[in-house]
Amino acid sequence: MEQDYFENEIFDKIDFSNHPTTNLEYESCTFNHCNFSNTDLSGSSFINCNFSSCNLSMATLTKTAFRDIVFLNCKMLGLRFEDCNAFGLSFSFDNCILTHSSFYGCKLKATLFKQSKLQEVDFTNCDINSAVFDNCELTGATFSNTLMEKADFRTSFNYSIDPEVNRINKAIFSLNGLRGLLDKYDIEIDDIS
Repeated sequence: MEQDYFENEIFDKIDFSNHPTTNLEYESCTFNHCNFSNTDLSGSSFINCNFSSCNLSMATLTKTAFRDIVFLNCKMLGLRFEDCNAFGLSFSFDNCILTHSSFYGCKLKATLFKQSKLQEVDFTNCDINSAVFDNCELTGATFSNTLMEKADFRTSFNYSIDPEVNRINKAIFSLNGLRGLLDKYDIEIDDIS
C-alpha cells in the first residue's frame, strides 16, 4: 500500500475517526483540537509533530512511529505505547492525561512528563533513565524492573516505587516523596520535626 505523505501542514479540529488513518506519514505537522479517539493509527508515522488539545484516547498504535513529538494538553487514555515502532521513539508530554496507558518495556530516556496525570500507568521494564516527572500525579502507576537512574521525581506525587525491584541510582526525590519509596514497609512517617 502506498503511503500518503503530509509535510508542514496544520490540521485544526479534524475528526480523524472519519478519515483513513493507517499507513500515513506526517512530518513537521501540527494537530490542534483534533479527535483521534478510538482510531487505528497502525503503521502511521509522525515525525517532528505537535499535538495540542487533541484526544487520542484508546487509539490503536500498532507499529505507529512517534519521533520527536510534543503532546500538549492532550487526552490520551488507555494508550499502549509498547505497540509503537520502537525505533526513534521520542516524545514529551505537557499537561496531558495518560491515565491507564502503558509504556511496558519502552525506552524513554530523558523523556519529559510535565504537569500530567499518570494514574495507573504501567512503566514495567521501562528505561526512564534521566526522565523528568515535573509535577505529575502518579497514583497507582506501576514501576517494576524499571531503569530510573537519574530520573527526577522531585515535584511529582502519589507514586509508590520499590527500590528493591527498580534501579534508582542517582534518581532525585524530594523529602516529601520519600514516603513513596517506603510504602511496601507499611511504616508511618511523621512529618513533625
